[in-house]
Amino acid sequence: MKLHVQILIALGLGIKRNWHIFSGIILGIILGIYLHGHEYPIVATILTFIGQVFIRLIQMVVIPLVVSAIIIGITSIGDNKQLGKFGSKMLLYYGIITTIAVGIGAALALIFKPGLGAAHYITQNAASEVQASVATAMAQQQGNILNIFLGFIPSNPVQSFAMGDMVPIIVFVVIFAVALAKVGDVNRPVVSFFESVFAATMKVTDWIMFFAAPGVFALTASAVSSFGIDIFTSISKYFLVLLAGFLIQLCIVYPLFLKIFSKVNIIMLYSAVAEAMMVAFGTASSSATLPLTIACCEKRGISHKISNFVLPLGATLNMDGTALLQTVAVIFLAQAYGVALTPFLIIEIALLAIIASSTCAGIPGAGLITIALILNGMGLSPEQLVAGFAFLFTIERVTDMMRTLVNVTSDAVVVAAIADNENEINYDLLNNPAAYEDIA
Repeated sequence: MKLHVQILIALGLGIKRNWHIFSGIILGIILGIYLHGHEYPIVATILTFIGQVFIRLIQMVVIPLVVSAIIIGITSIGDNKQLGKFGSKMLLYYGIITTIAVGIGAALALIFKPGLGAAHYITQNAASEVQASVATAMAQQQGNILNIFLGFIPSNPVQSFAMGDMVPIIVFVVIFAVALAKVGDVNRPVVSFFESVFAATMKVTDWIMFFAAPGVFALTASAVSSFGIDIFTSISKYFLVLLAGFLIQLCIVYPLFLKIFSKVNIIMLYSAVAEAMMVAFGTASSSATLPLTIACCEKRGISHKISNFVLPLGATLNMDGTALLQTVAVIFLAQAYGVALTPFLIIEIALLAIIASSTCAGIPGAGLITIALILNGMGLSPEQLVAGFAFLFTIERVTDMMRTLVNVTSDAVVVAAIADNENEINYDLLNNPAAYEDIA
């Protein structure tokens, strides 16, 4: 299938699957333009209320989604010998790629400062509150660096869950999940419970994503009515920074990575998994794309053993596109609210973005759902940043589609490198596009 046809199909899938989101954005812009410069306090109150409900619904699913995803991901490995053979290399490669992505996102956001264009739209009271919260949190953390790491270990996990302290929650859940993986089949009742929790939470998330249309409509209308159509000029630099970051990953980082760690030709690999890349863009879901990603890799030279081990975990753990987006988004918010981006704070944002992205489910909208984890580490909550989130949500669906394409491509790059290292790749097939079969 020709590349331009695949791109058209991807765009068609994106519009078809997300028509309600795009409709909400367009209608929100139209209503916001109409309301701009006019006084309709009741309408403004209703729009603000709907937008806040949407953000609260997103917060609501963070903990159950993260907890169940981690437990399922780790216990699915089990006490398997493959964990030692492939797992350490997989985690190393994922770690390298994600760290580079976060570094690129932070560097671009600090150089081009996308948040400054939105700063004059934030009220002084809101900015002062956010600045004070971050300053307090940073002062407490910098007072004793060791206390930061000590704080990662929950003395009372129940209290951490009640307070929504995400990093201690994740540390406890990871330890608990590893223990479950080691005890064997006796873990099945607990694992089955969390599989049910994950399935139910995914269903709730699907419902929230249906509410995303009125939620995004309200946030967009409220933002445009308050700030005017110039809001899109302000958000354009944020979009361009993200686009540049994603293109650097796709066109520079991945080719260099494969050249250093394998002898896989990047052009041949991209050609082999082009269908999966396009469907990832269209659906904005790496989980929904997973069966196609596995099929592309297996039918085009990468062994079943490697693909079936690495790719499902990659769809859960390897989210470098998400990490890049979250880093840029948080720095954008910090710049918009006038928060001083000290080296300490930038490093903390980067580390939390790596953690948050690895706990992010492969579903639409998950990138901005788990951004709450990063904000929590900075002493903030999404409710304090409603105006800033209004900017992010106006283009969230498009950026979500782009970051998913990067996530899925990254999974293919890592599985190809591991397959090459383990001599589990058929180069005669991979390097012969004429032999590829179209995958329905």
